[in-house]
Amino acid sequence: MTQRSKKVIVVGDRILIKPIETNSKTKTGLYLPETVKSKEEVATGIVMDHGPGIPMPDASSVGNEPWKDSTGTVTYIPMQAKKGDLALFLKKASIEIKMDDEKYLIVPQAALLILQRDEKQVLNKNPENDQFLV
Repeated sequence: MTQRSKKVIVVGDRILIKPIETNSKTKTGLYLPETVKSKEEVATGIVMDHGPGIPMPDASSVGNEPWKDSTGTVTYIPMQAKKGDLALFLKKASIEIKMDDEKYLIVPQAALLILQRDEKQVLNKNPENDQFLV
């Protein structure tokens, strides 16, 4: 049986995160049991991929019958998270999955609390000539 490469497509306003494991040892050297770690409400991880965003209804279809065929173009509210961001999110809202023996979390955008992005990746818009500067 040959192994084919798989492509993961994240849908909607969901984000695929690789969790960063927290230390099971305190600064003073005490080891914490698994039950203490499971009660934590906030977790951190690296954004691996994200969906296109929240789909918006087609403005031309307002007032028409919803079962009629639309133009097929979908407009999305874009995601704030980008690949490589460090995310702080609510652990209760995440769903754990395993792919290729690695643990990942699927988190809705609404569960994100903070995103930390490398300053080199942040684009600053120059209003004088409408270009983005790195």
